Amino acid sequence: MVLVLCLGDLHVPYRTSDLPQQFKDILLPGKVQQILCTGDVCSSEMFSYLKSICTNVHIVKGQFDEDHSYPETKVVKIGDLKFGLVHGHTVIPWGDISSLGMIQRQLDVDILISGHTHEFRTYAYEDKLLVNPGSATGAYSSKEPSTTPSFCLFDVDASKATIYTYKLKDGEVKKEKMFFEKRG
Repeated sequence: MVLVLCLGDLHVPYRTSDLPQQFKDILLPGKVQQILCTGDVCSSEMFSYLKSICTNVHIVKGQFDEDHSYPETKVVKIGDLKFGLVHGHTVIPWGDISSLGMIQRQLDVDILISGHTHEFRTYAYEDKLLVNPGSATGAYSSKEPSTTPSFCLFDVDASKATIYTYKLKDGEVKKEKMFFEKRG
């Protein structure tokens, strides 16, 4: 089994100062084997923090990233599942399921991880999974002055994944669980 951290839209230091301490208490070094990030990490300091959690970090370019070498999209195979990464600012309209489904088909992935909206969402779409982990810091977006900090962990076992969602509400971390299995 492989534990994968999915997060994005951190916006440190431009829109917020840091990851919530409640999340830092969960995301300890050596616990996850891979990190999939939808971009807007923004600073080299935040990238270094992610690398301290896990050295195997995959990031796509967000609108505000200082490192312009990140790719626009990326495909990562974990177990028997193919994960696609895209920031989401080029998806019109933002967060649109049909548009995200088109990117999922273009990348030929089982699970598409997208960001930009800062809102946690999961959708089953054409026997695939679309996931937006939200903003791990709760950074404001162009649509909302405040958002709920969130991220997710995928526990991947061959063609199956258990997805644990973490949201910070009223100072407490709320955890939910769902399952995905590749078909065919």
